[in-house]
Amino acid sequence: MSFKYEEAVPWGRSFDEYRRMFNLTKEDLRRNILGCADGPASFNAEMSRHGHRVVSCDPLYQLTADQIKQRIEVVYEEVIGQTRQNQDKFVWNLITSPDELGHIRLEAMLDFLRDYDRGKLDGRYIAAQLPDLPFGAASFDMALCSHFLFLYFDHLSLAFHQQAVDELCRVAREVRIFPLLTYNAEPCPFVTPIADHLKKAGKEVMIEKVPYEFQRGGNMMMRVFNRTAA
Repeated sequence: MSFKYEEAVPWGRSFDEYRRMFNLTKEDLRRNILGCADGPASFNAEMSRHGHRVVSCDPLYQLTADQIKQRIEVVYEEVIGQTRQNQDKFVWNLITSPDELGHIRLEAMLDFLRDYDRGKLDGRYIAAQLPDLPFGAASFDMALCSHFLFLYFDHLSLAFHQQAVDELCRVAREVRIFPLLTYNAEPCPFVTPIADHLKKAGKEVMIEKVPYEFQRGGNMMMRVFNRTAA
């Protein structure tokens, strides 16, 4: 896939959302983690402040901080406007309104931007994208993929999903993917064939409930154990 600046839709989630989306324990947070398709999430920044190291990869990181900030300013109102029009597709409990959602997301993205230049120098933000990652086999204990696979199934083929999960399993001993819905808050039809594909390759696949639901029905993740990783 080619990356185009003018098509980038940067939208970042907070550390607390990551923790709940992927049901991360204190022990998990001490592991060697890859965040794939992280965008302008604040997970990496906050993990770094707590003395943990996360490597995030996304084609967005080809851009400068100013360019990413400009794209956030362009897409912010559009994304919040779409959320207002589709409020029935979301669960408004911990996040109580589109206005609060906008505040939480913007705070997370500003946190990311403050960390971005330092993080690039530290090698924590790497411009890369699935299905070809610039990491060696079993480089990470865990790979997290948020709001990319399954979500855009009508733009990313089943073959792409197979290549992507194979690559995640190549670079990490465990893979967690969230959510298992499309962007229309419907169950993704690729979940079962991808699980079958992974099982045929000798992977252990589990579908687990997580303590997070913002998209209505979006409280499940796919967890893959690569027992054969070096």
